[in-house]
Amino acid sequence: MRIAAFLICTASVLAFSQQGSAADQPAAGAYSETPQQRDARMKWWREARFGMFVHWGLYSGLAGTWQGKPVGTTGGMEWIQQRVKADTDTYAKEAIPKFKPSADFARGWARLAKQAGCKYLVFTSKHHDGFGLFNSKAGDYNAGHVLHRDLVKEIVEACRAEGLRVGFYHSVIDWHHDQYAYAKSKQLPHPLKGQPYPNGERDHAKYQAYLRQQVDELVSNYGRLDILWWDYSSQDFQGDEAWRAGDLMSLARSKQPGIIMNNRLFRSPEAGWSSMGTAGYIPQLDPKYGDFITPEQHIPATGMPGVDWETCMTMNTTWGYNEHDRAWKSDETLIRNLIDIASKGGNYLLNIGPKGDGSVPEESVKSMRAIGAWMRVNGQSIYATEASPFEKLEWGRCTQRKLNVRTTRLYLHVFGWPKSGQLVLAGLANSPVEAALLAGGQRLQAARGDGGVTIGLPAEAPDKIATVVVLDIAGAPKIVKPAE
Repeated sequence: MRIAAFLICTASVLAFSQQGSAADQPAAGAYSETPQQRDARMKWWREARFGMFVHWGLYSGLAGTWQGKPVGTTGGMEWIQQRVKADTDTYAKEAIPKFKPSADFARGWARLAKQAGCKYLVFTSKHHDGFGLFNSKAGDYNAGHVLHRDLVKEIVEACRAEGLRVGFYHSVIDWHHDQYAYAKSKQLPHPLKGQPYPNGERDHAKYQAYLRQQVDELVSNYGRLDILWWDYSSQDFQGDEAWRAGDLMSLARSKQPGIIMNNRLFRSPEAGWSSMGTAGYIPQLDPKYGDFITPEQHIPATGMPGVDWETCMTMNTTWGYNEHDRAWKSDETLIRNLIDIASKGGNYLLNIGPKGDGSVPEESVKSMRAIGAWMRVNGQSIYATEASPFEKLEWGRCTQRKLNVRTTRLYLHVFGWPKSGQLVLAGLANSPVEAALLAGGQRLQAARGDGGVTIGLPAEAPDKIATVVVLDIAGAPKIVKPAE
């Protein structure tokens, strides 16, 4: 198919410091799946490339303010209970009256995700403060008992109405439960860390049973669940010892055979971790420990070939809503992050932090719509593409798609428009078949020379953030490095 015709057709469709020995590492649940079965299960997720993350809970109504005073202008306000060292009763007394979800908040989220071009939405079923957004029979610290609403059900139904895949972020840490033995870890956060348990010695096995009951409810009561996004473990408390992780994973897989799970029930090298830092990920993952690695607020410099990964990132500096945080990323940064991640073979999970009533900050709405406008024109250069064959491109990024056995399509995302009017693909040894602008389909001249392929460009960039040039080449990409 020629580029211009293809573009018109597609446009209409798209409209470790404390590591022990190997024997000390945590166990994982029974895992039996062929590589072909895993590829089939992961296919939609690998093709999606872009999802919306939502951190929302009791902390959202507090909005970064505690008893009339700002807690901070940056950083995670979903951790406000830990920041102010409040016990759970004091926290609940302050936060619950300020958490007042509107009747149609979920519809607004789902529509925004759809407008932005997201293919899936992951939201907090329970964060570290222990308050569940669902109607749970395991306890009374949840939306069902406190608000007489099942907010998870409302969100899931809204997502499905928009054709979105849906996932639950579920914290295995719990600052509310009176048997969660926080003293077992020196690395995991807790508002009372370093203090003795206020209710005497704790039986952590009782918390594990509570955690399992709530997970059972989540994987049983809401129809098909696409993702379980666990959070999180430490090097000194993880896996089976901390969460009965293998049992949780087996439970999820038994109720949801197609489910995709991240690696945060563990904090070991086998699970893709080298340290406790958010940048402490390594490009290796045994599938029994999870399906994908989760770089937080980071984009791996060269991607992670052979490993499924997803960068989760905030739009300002906080996950949960903070009225004092004005450090919003520009539309250019967000769109180029999406392109950069796709060019390295990863997914982008971009967070919004709604307010206590569920409404989304205007800045987030504006940026998500800006991304959506770009994606409506250029989405085929992101969805279902593979990582760039080039090590580095000075002017931008590249994604690729195999069209057939004879032809590969390169999507060239130009950030810095060449003043020379020539886009140079140094070292590309393949013969160009056809070149065009993705937006509008304008044909461009492309020629191969001794140093690679050169494409003639218009004088001005059609899109100042990222103009996409489509180049079809003969065969699979072959990059020849210059002789040293």
